Amino acid sequence: MTDEHGLLSQEEINAALAEAGLDPEALVGSGGREQAAVAVADPRVDSAGRPFDEVAAAMAEAIEQERLAASATNSASSAVDGGAGAPLPPGATPFSIPELSSKGSDSAPAGGIDLLRDVELNVQIELGRSRMLVDDVLRLGEGSVVELDKLAGDPVDVYVNGRLVARGEVLVLNDNFCVRINDIVRQDVEEAN
Repeated sequence: MTDEHGLLSQEEINAALAEAGLDPEALVGSGGREQAAVAVADPRVDSAGRPFDEVAAAMAEAIEQERLAASATNSASSAVDGGAGAPLPPGATPFSIPELSSKGSDSAPAGGIDLLRDVELNVQIELGRSRMLVDDVLRLGEGSVVELDKLAGDPVDVYVNGRLVARGEVLVLNDNFCVRINDIVRQDVEEAN
């Protein structure tokens, strides 16, 4: 029998306590009627024996602390990255991306010339040239001599990937032909050729 507010009467509380094996008078003597009413009004407790209303208050406090910590983390990360991005996980530090601009001339690569050290290039040394008819080419064989347009001792041309880059002289070193570079060709000289 509940009253107009939906609350239990004292007799119903005492009967529920007696069913649970508790003495209502002992509860009243140890802490007053208010504790007995609370125990009966919400008999659910958590695993530690605390009533659910205390657990709910503790959970609400923990949620509020997490929200405050997240907003502090968001404000710190927004100061670093301009406000964009999701909240950082605990223990994470924001990463700032360095600016990638070349310092110096625009033709130099950002990482320096070291980036190109392993690139293979086709190097050709041209001793000279000759124009021949197809008939003369077909008559070539072992021992044939082809006359070139350069004299003995004239500098040879050094081509890298088909582009003239230097001139030098032919040497013999340890029974191998070599070229000593005497002159590096500038771009404007090459374009004039």
